Amino acid sequence: MGPDEGEVSDFEQRLTEVADKVTVALDQLIPPASGPEANLMRAMRHAALANGKRMRPFFVLETGAMFGASEKSLLRTAAALECVHCYSLVHDDLPCMDDDDFRRGQPTVHKAFDEATAVLAGDALLTLAFKILASSETHEDPAVRVLLIERLADAAGARGMVGGQMIDMLEEASPRDLNTITRMQRLKTGALISYALEAGAIIGHAREAERNALAGFANDLGLAYQIADDILDAEGDESIVGKALSKDKDAGKANFVTLLGVDGARQRVRLLAAQAKEHLAIFRDKAHILLHSVDYVLNRPR
Repeated sequence: MGPDEGEVSDFEQRLTEVADKVTVALDQLIPPASGPEANLMRAMRHAALANGKRMRPFFVLETGAMFGASEKSLLRTAAALECVHCYSLVHDDLPCMDDDDFRRGQPTVHKAFDEATAVLAGDALLTLAFKILASSETHEDPAVRVLLIERLADAAGARGMVGGQMIDMLEEASPRDLNTITRMQRLKTGALISYALEAGAIIGHAREAERNALAGFANDLGLAYQIADDILDAEGDESIVGKALSKDKDAGKANFVTLLGVDGARQRVRLLAAQAKEHLAIFRDKAHILLHSVDYVLNRPR
């Protein structure tokens, strides 16, 4: 049985509202274009202010809301996380990486500007994220701020997102099997999703059992999200998705669809989605928004 249409509509409306809030926050936090380095700021804004689902920031805000956390703290943390995500997309799109011309329905940064500017814009977005988290405006407790910074550094670094990207780049030297792809995506995609839920829990002073439940949820949802993305890559509509599709197939790269087939990949997504929902039982009705996020992943626009 699929989710109720009214509930899906309410969820998508909430997703849009959060995305708009995060975009406004980013607009205020990214320096305006001025001075000899103005083109750098323009490139940062091109990357970060483009239309996007803002799923990672969404998870920060919705998780924190479950524990009554300050929306200002959550929104600034969500904006910092989105800076890291956008930096990763800017660098991922470069010719030396995945070599993409379009992202979020517009030219990628190295196409709209140039490769050097794209590298620097990514660097600047990454460093801006930690400046945001370090500010007392994000949280009054320095210990909370330090923990948010430490966990984001872990999620974004060599044992997280960047490590997953490195595994992705090793395809030619070492063809990927299912275990390797699973590890790659748990790092490349899953690490920042896990951070989003962990950050909301940190700001909300969640209990250990609650944080463990959210970690399990994030682990399963992050992998389901990536498999759904591979299905979109195989079957989606570029005009809806906003980026080039069939990239892995054209490059001869293995992914969940090439290894499991579309039907097998869909079955794996359904299994992971069911497991993700089970992790939320501890929260009862408080987790209804997170529950609907699982349905959204299952029925992503094609």
